[in-house]
Amino acid sequence: MSSKFFKKNGLEQNMNLPKCVQKKPFVIKGEKEKYAWCACGLSGKQPFCDGSHRGTTMTPIKLVNDSQKNLAWCGCKQSGTRPFCDGTHSKL
Repeated sequence: MSSKFFKKNGLEQNMNLPKCVQKKPFVIKGEKEKYAWCACGLSGKQPFCDGSHRGTTMTPIKLVNDSQKNLAWCGCKQSGTRPFCDGTHSKL
């Protein structure tokens, strides 16, 4: 295993590329609070960070939401409007 790879749950992952979790957004009703969106795709609490990025070069995207409307969080981790879905998953 080279230095740019690491093992997570027995699978080798490239530490510079996020793992695609699903090819559709996570649509969740927003709450007025702080969020940390998982950018690596390794979190067990998708689409939010649980610290699983430790050991990679990736970090979560943090934001404060002030709306209570539905939010479409990116599930493929490739969006150009991260942390929100822009439809990129339809091209993967």
